[in-house]
This record gives sequence, C-alpha cells and structure tokens, in this order.
Amino acid sequence: MAESNEIPQQYDLNAKWDACLDLTVRRFVYSSFAGAFGGLFFFRSPVTRWASVAFGAGLGIGSAYTECSQRFDGFPSKMTSPKISGSPAQD
Repeated sequence: MAESNEIPQQYDLNAKWDACLDLTVRRFVYSSFAGAFGGLFFFRSPVTRWASVAFGAGLGIGSAYTECSQRFDGFPSKMTSPKISGSPAQD
C-alpha cells in the first residue's frame, strides 16, 4: 500500500498563510484605490484626499485581518449575556 503524504487542508499552515497574504494585499490595494477615487471625487484638499486613502487602506487591512484570524482560529464561540441575580434596584 502506498502512503499519502498529503496534509489535510485544515492543518496546512502554508496554504493558510498564502491565502491570507494574498487576501491582505488584494484588499489593501483595492480599498486604497477606492479611497483615492473617493478622495478625488469628494475632497479638494490634498490632506483630506490622503486621509481618504489612508482610511480605505485601514479598512482593507482590518477586514483582511478579521478574515485571516477566522481562518486560523475558527469562528469565535457564541457569547451569552450575563445573568443578573437579585431583584432590580428600586429608587
């Protein structure tokens, strides 16, 4: 019998890092372009145009970070609301 040396997809860290790097670069570039276009369209001052580009880049990196952390760690468990014991305060 031949043994398979393939790593299951859920444990292949190289594939996860490659996918996350690709996702981060794409989202950074696309959202920076969207911020630049929005800055050219809506603002006159160079400072606010650059701020628009920086805001778009931050959105892209933040969304890529969120998705990559979910790929590595899985989805977070559902949080439950805390139970309040006792009677409500009366004034």
